[in-house]
Amino acid sequence: MVGVGVEILSCADGKCSAKFNVSDEQVNMGGGLHGGFTATLVDNITTYALMSKGTHPGVSVDLHVSYLKGAKEGDSVLVDATTVRAGKNLAYIECEPDMKRMAL
Repeated sequence: MVGVGVEILSCADGKCSAKFNVSDEQVNMGGGLHGGFTATLVDNITTYALMSKGTHPGVSVDLHVSYLKGAKEGDSVLVDATTVRAGKNLAYIECEPDMKRMAL
């Protein structure tokens, strides 16, 4: 995700890890990380995880995001995606962001 400060840490064997620092451009009016940015990040990182298996990226047919904990400007966020199943036509990939403050 060039241009938004997301750095891919590793991407191989159906897994992808990334990190980014929440900037003022990524927060909503309440000061929290914007949900749309989070959903877009999840969609992209899960696609990278799938592509790392040597498969075609395809398109998302379902994206479910639960917003259980927020991040604020200045927080560091780690994101890990894992391909659980990849069939001929569909794949199931899980993604878990870690919204803790990290010293990276």
